Amino acid sequence: MSILRAEMLLQIRRLLELIRFSHTVFALPFALLSAALAWRMPDSPFSFSQLLGIVLCMVFARSAAMAFNRIVDRRIDAENPRTQKRHIPAGLLSLTTVIVFTLISSVGFVASTLIFLPNPWPIRLSVPFLLFLMGYSYAKHFTVWCHYWLSAALMLSPIGAWIAIRGELAITPALLSAIIFFWVGGFDILYACQDADFDRDKKLFSIPARWGIKTALRVALFSHLLTIVSLFSLWYFAGLGPVFLLGSLIVAGLLIYEHWLVTPADLTRVNIAFFNVNAVVSIGLLITGLADIWWVGRS
Repeated sequence: MSILRAEMLLQIRRLLELIRFSHTVFALPFALLSAALAWRMPDSPFSFSQLLGIVLCMVFARSAAMAFNRIVDRRIDAENPRTQKRHIPAGLLSLTTVIVFTLISSVGFVASTLIFLPNPWPIRLSVPFLLFLMGYSYAKHFTVWCHYWLSAALMLSPIGAWIAIRGELAITPALLSAIIFFWVGGFDILYACQDADFDRDKKLFSIPARWGIKTALRVALFSHLLTIVSLFSLWYFAGLGPVFLLGSLIVAGLLIYEHWLVTPADLTRVNIAFFNVNAVVSIGLLITGLADIWWVGRS
């Protein structure tokens, strides 16, 4: 029994590694911030069940999409020296195990939207949302703008959270989504610079493979400048205060620092820029946003 338990725990740990569960910090904080901004409205009081639903939907949707991506990319990953040690090509997880995990996560996502009933929109939008998320796995096979398919997929998180609570669209979640769109698109371009030669050789599409590292870094920088514009627009239109403004200034500095870390001649610090800096950006915005809402609520 102890051997079976140890094997199950090992499989669970490998599945979490497969989907890079820790990277959930990129999109989840924006969904939670969107929810917090919706809950501050008089006709949308805080609901623990809604909070639980948002967390479950985010975890299941991202798990399904990431696992599906690993399934689709398994042959490419096996040929790329940077990704050969990923779980499927390395034989740490079987293809069948990952397919089953993807199906369970997909069903879990759709089922989690039922928490928001009688609001019908989460369950109505669940399958289209999930299909769009999974569609990213094929984008690199036909469009150089695949980076922004990924960012468009992640930007659905604050929109989805707002619709789940309010049952409508508004400028606040739209601006939160714009932040994610330009921010994620920019750092995915940075990340793709590592595989520019491989992608070019395998005829895969990406901005670095198509136009080179130097141009790709410029596009990423422009994307992050638009992130900063969207960030201050959110602060203004959502009626946030000095705490979020300070957080926005710090995030703007971090994005600039990110581009100082990565140069055409030195891509060795891409992973630092990709995970460390961006994790601080997303979690930092959530913390300053919640603090600002609390601050404004007390004044």
